[in-house]
Amino acid sequence: MGWSLNIGKIAGTAVRIHFTFLLFLAWIFIAGYASGGAATAWGTLLFIVLVFACVLAHEFGHILTARAFGVPTPDVTLLPIGGVARLERIPEDPRQEFLIAIAGPAVNVVIAFFLIVFAGVDITGQIGVVENESISLVDRLAAVNLFLAVFNLIPAFPMDGGRVLRALLGIRLGFVRATEIAASIGQVVAFALGFIGLFSNPMLIFIAIFVYLAAASEAHMVALQAASRGVPVTAAMMTQFAMLMPDAPIEEAVQTLLRTSQGEFPVVDGAGKPIGLLGRADIIRALKELGPNARVAEVMSPELPTIGASRCLSDAFNVLQRKTAPAVAVVDSQGKLVGLVTAETIGEMLMLQNARPDGARLGPWNRPQTSPGH
Repeated sequence: MGWSLNIGKIAGTAVRIHFTFLLFLAWIFIAGYASGGAATAWGTLLFIVLVFACVLAHEFGHILTARAFGVPTPDVTLLPIGGVARLERIPEDPRQEFLIAIAGPAVNVVIAFFLIVFAGVDITGQIGVVENESISLVDRLAAVNLFLAVFNLIPAFPMDGGRVLRALLGIRLGFVRATEIAASIGQVVAFALGFIGLFSNPMLIFIAIFVYLAAASEAHMVALQAASRGVPVTAAMMTQFAMLMPDAPIEEAVQTLLRTSQGEFPVVDGAGKPIGLLGRADIIRALKELGPNARVAEVMSPELPTIGASRCLSDAFNVLQRKTAPAVAVVDSQGKLVGLVTAETIGEMLMLQNARPDGARLGPWNRPQTSPGH
Protein backbone atom coordinates (compact mmCIF):
# COMPACT_ATOMS: atom_id res chain seq x y z
CA MET A 1 0.00 0.00 0.00
CA GLY A 2 1.38 3.41 -0.98
CA TRP A 3 2.31 6.12 1.51
CA SER A 4 3.17 3.60 4.19
CA LEU A 5 6.25 3.08 6.36
CA ASN A 6 7.69 -0.38 6.96
CA ILE A 7 8.45 -0.73 10.69
CA GLY A 8 9.61 -4.36 10.69
CA LYS A 9 8.42 -7.94 10.34
CA ILE A 10 6.46 -10.28 12.58
CA ALA A 11 6.49 -13.98 11.72
CA GLY A 12 7.67 -13.19 8.20
CA THR A 13 4.94 -10.61 7.48
CA ALA A 14 5.94 -6.96 6.98
CA VAL A 15 4.18 -4.50 9.31
CA ARG A 16 3.48 -1.10 7.76
CA ILE A 17 2.05 2.11 9.16
CA HIS A 18 0.19 4.39 6.76
CA PHE A 19 1.13 8.07 7.02
CA THR A 20 -2.51 8.94 7.82
CA PHE A 21 -2.19 6.77 10.92
CA LEU A 22 0.74 8.89 12.10
CA LEU A 23 -1.34 12.02 11.48
CA PHE A 24 -4.15 10.41 13.46
CA LEU A 25 -1.83 9.78 16.43
CA ALA A 26 -0.61 13.39 16.26
CA TRP A 27 -4.21 14.65 16.22
CA ILE A 28 -5.08 12.43 19.21
CA PHE A 29 -2.14 13.82 21.19
CA ILE A 30 -2.90 17.45 20.32
CA ALA A 31 -6.61 17.05 21.15
CA GLY A 32 -5.74 15.38 24.47
CA TYR A 33 -3.25 18.11 25.33
CA ALA A 34 -5.77 20.84 24.52
CA SER A 35 -8.45 19.27 26.69
CA GLY A 36 -6.44 18.15 29.72
CA GLY A 37 -2.77 18.91 29.42
CA ALA A 38 0.25 16.67 28.96
CA ALA A 39 -0.91 13.88 31.28
CA THR A 40 -4.22 13.52 29.42
CA ALA A 41 -2.46 13.64 26.04
CA TRP A 42 0.02 10.90 26.91
CA GLY A 43 -2.69 8.77 28.56
CA THR A 44 -4.96 9.03 25.54
CA LEU A 45 -2.08 8.29 23.18
CA LEU A 46 -1.10 5.21 25.20
CA PHE A 47 -4.67 3.93 25.07
CA ILE A 48 -4.89 4.40 21.29
CA VAL A 49 -1.55 2.65 20.76
CA LEU A 50 -2.74 -0.31 22.87
CA VAL A 51 -6.00 -0.43 20.91
CA PHE A 52 -4.08 -0.64 17.65
CA ALA A 53 -1.82 -3.30 19.13
CA CYS A 54 -5.02 -5.30 19.59
CA VAL A 55 -6.00 -4.45 16.00
CA LEU A 56 -2.62 -5.76 14.86
CA ALA A 57 -3.17 -8.95 16.88
CA HIS A 58 -6.59 -9.24 15.18
CA GLU A 59 -4.96 -9.04 11.75
CA PHE A 60 -2.38 -11.65 12.69
CA GLY A 61 -5.24 -13.94 13.61
CA HIS A 62 -6.21 -13.79 9.94
CA ILE A 63 -2.61 -14.00 8.75
CA LEU A 64 -1.57 -17.06 10.76
CA THR A 65 -4.76 -18.92 9.93
CA ALA A 66 -4.36 -18.12 6.23
CA ARG A 67 -0.77 -19.31 6.37
CA ALA A 68 -1.96 -22.62 7.83
CA PHE A 69 -3.90 -23.10 4.58
CA GLY A 70 -0.90 -22.23 2.43
CA VAL A 71 -1.95 -18.65 1.64
CA PRO A 72 1.04 -16.25 1.52
CA THR A 73 0.66 -13.10 3.65
CA PRO A 74 3.17 -10.45 2.51
CA ASP A 75 2.21 -7.51 4.74
CA VAL A 76 -0.27 -5.81 7.03
CA THR A 77 -0.92 -2.05 7.11
CA LEU A 78 -2.31 0.00 10.00
CA LEU A 79 -4.75 2.77 9.02
CA PRO A 80 -6.79 5.17 11.18
CA ILE A 81 -9.87 3.01 10.53
CA GLY A 82 -8.12 -0.26 11.41
CA GLY A 83 -5.76 -2.79 9.91
CA VAL A 84 -5.57 -4.35 6.46
CA ALA A 85 -3.82 -7.71 6.09
CA ARG A 86 -2.92 -8.51 2.50
CA LEU A 87 -3.44 -12.11 1.49
CA GLU A 88 -2.17 -13.11 -1.94
CA ARG A 89 -5.39 -15.00 -2.56
CA ILE A 90 -8.72 -15.72 -0.88
CA PRO A 91 -9.43 -19.47 -0.58
CA GLU A 92 -12.50 -20.52 -2.51
CA ASP A 93 -13.10 -23.36 -0.06
CA PRO A 94 -15.88 -21.92 2.17
CA ARG A 95 -14.57 -23.70 5.26
CA GLN A 96 -11.12 -22.20 4.87
CA GLU A 97 -12.45 -18.69 4.27
CA PHE A 98 -14.76 -19.02 7.26
CA LEU A 99 -11.90 -19.95 9.58
CA ILE A 100 -9.63 -17.20 8.23
CA ALA A 101 -12.39 -14.59 8.60
CA ILE A 102 -13.50 -15.63 12.08
CA ALA A 103 -9.93 -15.85 13.42
CA GLY A 104 -9.59 -12.05 13.72
CA PRO A 105 -12.65 -11.42 15.93
CA ALA A 106 -11.76 -14.57 17.89
CA VAL A 107 -8.43 -12.98 18.83
CA ASN A 108 -10.25 -9.92 20.21
CA VAL A 109 -12.58 -12.16 22.23
CA VAL A 110 -9.58 -14.03 23.66
CA ILE A 111 -7.89 -10.75 24.64
CA ALA A 112 -11.07 -9.51 26.34
CA PHE A 113 -11.52 -12.87 28.09
CA PHE A 114 -7.94 -12.77 29.35
CA LEU A 115 -8.38 -9.24 30.73
CA ILE A 116 -11.69 -10.13 32.39
CA VAL A 117 -10.51 -13.39 33.95
CA PHE A 118 -6.92 -12.60 34.84
CA ALA A 119 -6.99 -8.82 35.34
CA GLY A 120 -10.34 -8.65 37.11
CA VAL A 121 -11.84 -6.30 34.52
CA ASP A 122 -15.45 -5.18 34.85
CA ILE A 123 -16.88 -4.09 31.49
CA THR A 124 -20.49 -3.65 32.64
CA GLY A 125 -21.90 -0.61 30.90
CA GLN A 126 -18.50 0.51 29.60
CA ILE A 127 -18.58 -0.38 25.91
CA GLY A 128 -20.18 2.94 25.01
CA VAL A 129 -17.91 5.07 27.23
CA VAL A 130 -14.42 3.91 26.30
CA GLU A 131 -13.28 7.54 26.07
CA ASN A 132 -14.11 8.13 29.74
CA GLU A 133 -10.73 8.44 31.45
CA SER A 134 -12.27 7.89 34.88
CA ILE A 135 -12.54 4.22 33.88
CA SER A 136 -9.31 2.24 34.13
CA LEU A 137 -7.27 1.65 31.00
CA VAL A 138 -7.56 -2.16 31.13
CA ASP A 139 -11.33 -1.96 31.61
CA ARG A 140 -11.65 0.22 28.52
CA LEU A 141 -9.28 -2.02 26.59
CA ALA A 142 -11.40 -5.08 27.33
CA ALA A 143 -14.53 -3.22 26.26
CA VAL A 144 -12.87 -2.08 23.01
CA ASN A 145 -11.85 -5.64 22.14
CA LEU A 146 -15.42 -6.86 22.53
CA PHE A 147 -16.59 -3.94 20.40
CA LEU A 148 -14.01 -4.78 17.71
CA ALA A 149 -15.16 -8.39 17.65
CA VAL A 150 -18.83 -7.42 17.26
CA PHE A 151 -18.25 -4.55 14.82
CA ASN A 152 -16.06 -6.62 12.51
CA LEU A 153 -18.78 -9.26 12.26
CA ILE A 154 -21.13 -6.81 10.52
CA PRO A 155 -21.96 -8.63 7.24
CA ALA A 156 -20.27 -6.20 4.86
CA PHE A 157 -17.07 -6.41 2.83
CA PRO A 158 -14.25 -5.88 3.61
CA MET A 159 -15.11 -6.58 7.26
CA ASP A 160 -14.85 -10.10 8.56
CA GLY A 161 -18.62 -10.51 8.77
CA GLY A 162 -18.90 -10.09 4.99
CA ARG A 163 -16.40 -12.90 4.44
CA VAL A 164 -18.11 -15.09 7.04
CA LEU A 165 -21.41 -14.51 5.24
CA ARG A 166 -19.86 -15.37 1.87
CA ALA A 167 -18.35 -18.54 3.30
CA LEU A 168 -21.69 -19.68 4.69
CA LEU A 169 -23.52 -18.84 1.45
CA GLY A 170 -20.76 -20.43 -0.60
CA ILE A 171 -21.42 -23.85 0.89
CA ARG A 172 -24.72 -24.00 -1.01
CA LEU A 173 -24.43 -21.39 -3.75
CA GLY A 174 -20.82 -21.45 -4.90
CA PHE A 175 -18.11 -18.80 -4.57
CA VAL A 176 -19.21 -16.39 -7.31
CA ARG A 177 -22.92 -16.28 -6.48
CA ALA A 178 -22.15 -16.07 -2.75
CA THR A 179 -19.89 -13.08 -3.43
CA GLU A 180 -22.61 -11.30 -5.41
CA ILE A 181 -25.14 -11.72 -2.59
CA ALA A 182 -22.69 -10.83 0.18
CA ALA A 183 -21.51 -7.75 -1.75
CA SER A 184 -25.11 -6.57 -2.25
CA ILE A 185 -25.86 -7.01 1.45
CA GLY A 186 -22.63 -5.16 2.26
CA GLN A 187 -23.69 -2.20 0.15
CA VAL A 188 -27.07 -2.07 1.90
CA VAL A 189 -25.27 -2.11 5.24
CA ALA A 190 -23.02 0.70 3.99
CA PHE A 191 -26.06 2.85 3.21
CA ALA A 192 -27.41 2.15 6.70
CA LEU A 193 -24.10 3.10 8.33
CA GLY A 194 -23.93 6.29 6.29
CA PHE A 195 -27.50 7.24 7.27
CA ILE A 196 -26.78 6.63 10.95
CA GLY A 197 -23.57 8.64 10.61
CA LEU A 198 -25.53 11.68 9.42
CA PHE A 199 -27.22 11.90 12.81
CA SER A 200 -24.54 10.57 15.15
CA ASN A 201 -20.86 10.05 14.29
CA PRO A 202 -19.51 11.50 10.99
CA MET A 203 -16.78 8.84 11.06
CA LEU A 204 -19.46 6.30 10.15
CA ILE A 205 -19.98 8.12 6.85
CA PHE A 206 -16.35 7.56 5.87
CA ILE A 207 -16.56 3.93 6.97
CA ALA A 208 -19.77 3.54 4.93
CA ILE A 209 -18.07 4.90 1.79
CA PHE A 210 -15.12 2.57 2.32
CA VAL A 211 -17.40 -0.44 2.85
CA TYR A 212 -19.54 0.36 -0.20
CA LEU A 213 -16.55 0.70 -2.52
CA ALA A 214 -14.84 -2.37 -1.08
CA ALA A 215 -17.98 -4.48 -1.57
CA ALA A 216 -18.27 -3.37 -5.20
CA SER A 217 -14.57 -4.00 -5.78
CA GLU A 218 -14.75 -7.48 -4.25
CA ALA A 219 -17.68 -8.47 -6.46
CA HIS A 220 -15.93 -7.12 -9.55
CA MET A 221 -12.67 -8.93 -8.82
CA VAL A 222 -14.41 -12.25 -8.22
CA ALA A 223 -16.35 -11.85 -11.48
CA LEU A 224 -13.09 -11.23 -13.33
CA GLN A 225 -11.49 -14.24 -11.68
CA ALA A 226 -14.42 -16.47 -12.63
CA ALA A 227 -14.39 -15.19 -16.21
CA SER A 228 -10.68 -15.95 -16.56
CA ARG A 229 -10.96 -19.65 -15.75
CA GLY A 230 -10.44 -21.96 -18.70
CA VAL A 231 -9.72 -19.03 -21.02
CA PRO A 232 -6.38 -18.82 -22.84
CA VAL A 233 -4.30 -15.83 -21.88
CA THR A 234 -4.27 -14.75 -25.54
CA ALA A 235 -8.01 -13.97 -25.30
CA ALA A 236 -7.41 -10.90 -23.12
CA MET A 237 -3.99 -9.66 -24.14
CA MET A 238 -3.12 -6.51 -26.03
CA THR A 239 -1.16 -7.28 -29.18
CA GLN A 240 -0.62 -3.73 -30.41
CA PHE A 241 1.38 -1.55 -28.04
CA ALA A 242 4.49 0.57 -27.95
CA MET A 243 7.74 -0.86 -26.61
CA LEU A 244 10.98 0.80 -25.54
CA MET A 245 14.61 -0.23 -25.69
CA PRO A 246 16.72 0.02 -22.51
CA ASP A 247 19.26 2.42 -24.08
CA ALA A 248 16.57 4.77 -25.43
CA PRO A 249 16.55 8.30 -23.94
CA ILE A 250 13.70 9.36 -21.68
CA GLU A 251 12.79 11.97 -24.30
CA GLU A 252 11.80 9.11 -26.61
CA ALA A 253 9.61 7.66 -23.86
CA VAL A 254 7.96 11.09 -23.45
CA GLN A 255 7.14 11.27 -27.16
CA THR A 256 5.79 7.72 -27.08
CA LEU A 257 3.65 8.58 -24.07
CA LEU A 258 2.17 11.58 -25.88
CA ARG A 259 1.23 9.72 -29.05
CA THR A 260 -0.30 6.63 -27.43
CA SER A 261 -2.92 5.91 -24.80
CA GLN A 262 -0.62 3.63 -22.82
CA GLY A 263 0.31 4.27 -19.22
CA GLU A 264 3.00 1.59 -18.98
CA PHE A 265 5.57 0.58 -21.57
CA PRO A 266 7.35 -2.78 -21.68
CA VAL A 267 11.10 -2.54 -22.11
CA VAL A 268 12.63 -5.23 -24.32
CA ASP A 269 16.15 -6.22 -25.27
CA GLY A 270 17.49 -6.68 -28.79
CA ALA A 271 15.87 -10.11 -29.04
CA GLY A 272 12.44 -8.76 -28.12
CA LYS A 273 12.48 -10.31 -24.64
CA PRO A 274 10.90 -8.26 -21.82
CA ILE A 275 13.35 -6.98 -19.21
CA GLY A 276 11.35 -4.30 -17.43
CA LEU A 277 8.45 -1.87 -17.34
CA LEU A 278 8.42 1.93 -17.56
CA GLY A 279 5.36 3.72 -16.22
CA ARG A 280 4.07 7.26 -16.60
CA ALA A 281 5.19 8.14 -13.07
CA ASP A 282 8.69 6.78 -13.81
CA ILE A 283 8.94 9.01 -16.89
CA ILE A 284 7.89 12.14 -15.01
CA ARG A 285 10.25 11.40 -12.14
CA ALA A 286 13.14 10.80 -14.54
CA LEU A 287 12.51 14.11 -16.31
CA LYS A 288 12.58 15.99 -13.00
CA GLU A 289 15.57 14.24 -11.48
CA LEU A 290 17.75 13.12 -14.40
CA GLY A 291 16.68 15.13 -17.43
CA PRO A 292 15.57 14.11 -20.95
CA ASN A 293 18.89 12.45 -21.80
CA ALA A 294 18.63 9.80 -19.08
CA ARG A 295 18.31 6.24 -20.36
CA VAL A 296 15.22 4.09 -19.97
CA ALA A 297 17.27 1.38 -18.24
CA GLU A 298 18.15 3.83 -15.44
CA VAL A 299 14.56 4.37 -14.33
CA MET A 300 12.56 1.34 -15.47
CA SER A 301 11.21 -1.19 -13.00
CA PRO A 302 12.74 -4.64 -13.52
CA GLU A 303 9.61 -6.21 -12.02
CA LEU A 304 7.63 -7.30 -15.05
CA PRO A 305 6.17 -10.78 -14.51
CA THR A 306 5.94 -13.00 -17.57
CA ILE A 307 3.64 -15.83 -18.56
CA GLY A 308 3.69 -18.23 -21.50
CA ALA A 309 1.24 -17.68 -24.34
CA SER A 310 -0.11 -21.21 -23.85
CA ARG A 311 -1.07 -20.58 -20.22
CA CYS A 312 -4.54 -19.87 -18.82
CA LEU A 313 -5.78 -16.34 -18.23
CA SER A 314 -6.52 -17.18 -14.58
CA ASP A 315 -2.76 -17.58 -14.02
CA ALA A 316 -2.17 -14.02 -15.26
CA PHE A 317 -5.06 -12.77 -13.14
CA ASN A 318 -3.53 -14.33 -10.02
CA VAL A 319 -0.26 -12.53 -10.74
CA LEU A 320 -2.09 -9.21 -11.14
CA GLN A 321 -3.89 -9.79 -7.84
CA ARG A 322 -0.56 -9.87 -6.04
CA LYS A 323 0.01 -6.30 -7.30
CA THR A 324 3.69 -6.87 -8.06
CA ALA A 325 3.23 -5.03 -11.37
CA PRO A 326 0.39 -3.32 -13.28
CA ALA A 327 0.79 -5.67 -16.24
CA VAL A 328 1.82 -9.22 -17.13
CA ALA A 329 3.98 -9.82 -20.19
CA VAL A 330 2.91 -12.70 -22.43
CA VAL A 331 5.84 -14.41 -24.14
CA ASP A 332 6.19 -17.07 -26.80
CA SER A 333 8.24 -20.27 -26.57
CA GLN A 334 11.45 -18.27 -27.27
CA GLY A 335 10.68 -15.77 -24.52
CA LYS A 336 9.81 -12.97 -26.96
CA LEU A 337 7.11 -10.49 -25.94
CA VAL A 338 3.86 -11.04 -27.84
CA GLY A 339 1.26 -9.37 -25.64
CA LEU A 340 0.33 -7.60 -22.42
CA VAL A 341 -2.42 -8.45 -19.95
CA THR A 342 -3.78 -5.92 -17.43
CA ALA A 343 -6.80 -5.81 -15.14
CA GLU A 344 -8.33 -3.40 -17.66
CA THR A 345 -8.01 -5.81 -20.59
CA ILE A 346 -9.55 -8.63 -18.56
CA GLY A 347 -12.42 -6.35 -17.53
CA GLU A 348 -13.03 -5.26 -21.11
CA MET A 349 -13.00 -8.87 -22.28
CA LEU A 350 -15.63 -9.73 -19.66
CA MET A 351 -17.79 -6.73 -20.55
CA LEU A 352 -17.75 -7.42 -24.29
CA GLN A 353 -18.19 -11.15 -23.84
CA ASN A 354 -21.31 -10.54 -21.71
CA ALA A 355 -22.63 -8.17 -24.39
CA ARG A 356 -22.47 -10.84 -27.11
CA PRO A 357 -25.82 -12.61 -27.44
CA ASP A 358 -24.16 -15.95 -28.19
CA GLY A 359 -21.68 -15.59 -25.31
CA ALA A 360 -18.83 -16.54 -27.65
CA ARG A 361 -15.26 -16.18 -26.51
CA LEU A 362 -13.29 -13.24 -27.79
CA GLY A 363 -9.93 -13.56 -29.49
CA PRO A 364 -6.64 -11.76 -28.85
CA TRP A 365 -7.12 -8.14 -27.88
CA ASN A 366 -6.22 -5.52 -30.50
CA ARG A 367 -6.07 -1.82 -29.79
CA PRO A 368 -5.64 0.03 -33.09
CA GLN A 369 -5.49 3.42 -31.36
CA THR A 370 -2.02 2.65 -29.97
CA SER A 371 1.17 2.57 -31.95
CA PRO A 372 2.67 -0.77 -32.97
CA GLY A 373 5.72 -1.95 -31.12
CA HIS A 374 9.10 -0.72 -32.29
